[in-house]
Amino acid sequence: SYTNWTKITNGVSSTCTTYATTETANNAISFVKAQNSNPFFVWLAFNAPHSPYHLPPAGLHSYTNLSGTTNDINQNPKSYFKASLQALDHEIGRLIDSLILYNQYDNTNFIFIGDNGNSLKTAQIADTNKAKGSIYQYGVNVPFIISGPAVVNPNRISNQLVNTQDLFATIIELCGISNWQSQIPADKPIDSKSIMPIILNQDIAVRPWAFTEIFKVLTDSYDGKAIRNLDYKLLYFDDGRIEFYNLSEDPEELNDLSLGVLSQTDITNYVFLCEEFHNLIGGGSQCAELIGINENSKSNSYYLNPFHATIENNFYGQKSSLLTNLGQEIYTGFEIEKQDFTDLEKGIYFLKTPIATVKLIKE
Repeated sequence: SYTNWTKITNGVSSTCTTYATTETANNAISFVKAQNSNPFFVWLAFNAPHSPYHLPPAGLHSYTNLSGTTNDINQNPKSYFKASLQALDHEIGRLIDSLILYNQYDNTNFIFIGDNGNSLKTAQIADTNKAKGSIYQYGVNVPFIISGPAVVNPNRISNQLVNTQDLFATIIELCGISNWQSQIPADKPIDSKSIMPIILNQDIAVRPWAFTEIFKVLTDSYDGKAIRNLDYKLLYFDDGRIEFYNLSEDPEELNDLSLGVLSQTDITNYVFLCEEFHNLIGGGSQCAELIGINENSKSNSYYLNPFHATIENNFYGQKSSLLTNLGQEIYTGFEIEKQDFTDLEKGIYFLKTPIATVKLIKE
């Protein structure tokens, strides 16, 4: 906000009463001016639009019906969020104007990126559990805009996969350093991949998959990890749940494919993502063995599908195991038909017997 806040420069603190977005732009403009014709790099981290939601100074936005009172902010958080977004746009425009003034605009590359999706209060989706703080697309898919003299054939959109850490390699190469990998110790692997092929309009895939993770100080049921390729996304929650989506057909992640019968294309993408996930985090998996089983009827005599509390097993006395989609063991023994699974979460499970491994639905 533009209330008093502490500013620290060269180890000395002082009180600043300038609106934070404006002050950040002012600092960048002063820095650019001081460079004269020297090359420069600026990492400009605005803290808006962000909570606490507030009314930006007049002249930075177009909203005229906002009072700025606590009650009005609580009643209309989205309007205040949009007002601060307009203020951000205004101040970035002022920075660009300064580059033009100092004859630096035509040789400056710009990278604009968000850090996460909208918060619960400002989300534009019905299910706010899929907003900021989640591994769903709305929480992790962010704006990413690049412009400047390095961009070949501008005004285009690329659908190639990009992860935020790819900024590291990309910025280094934009600065003209091509052999940076040789300067990284062998025991310090770098996950960053340069997206210069995208910038140069070479239409080359930079990475086969993108990974994301959410973990909070106070853990909850939405903590987890996700991995996606161009079309599909696989989500693993820390409590053992799994979800699987075809993003090309279902970008809002409304149809969890793991709850139904998968097509061969679905299976191929699941196995790829599942195996890459386990290669990344370590540990074995049963990706191909489990997901390739698509029985969804009562045609097999040795199990009841779907099941509610108990699993019907006609091969008494033989060892059986109940597994999650991740291959995690829930029960192993010789009397699975006597076990009560009433409290087990709804979803997809696998019954492993000496005869076969069968896909089950818990309702």
